[in-house]
Amino acid sequence: MSHKMTPSDAARIQSSQALGGKDMSSGGFAARAQSSAAHNTNANTSGGGQSRGGGGGSNSGGKSGGGGRK
Repeated sequence: MSHKMTPSDAARIQSSQALGGKDMSSGGFAARAQSSAAHNTNANTSGGGQSRGGGGGSNSGGKSGGGGRK
């Protein structure tokens, strides 16, 4: 039987790794567990398939904001 990593599993792993003084780097086991949980959660919420393609949106660069204060 296969078990997919859940966000709850990842949180438990991260907690035990941190409390035990283990590797908490981006390449450590806890980070990989979190990534796997996110992947599984996203796969479940997107109807089971991977979506490809752009999501529209615009990136105008720079700052945008209202008028400044005087």
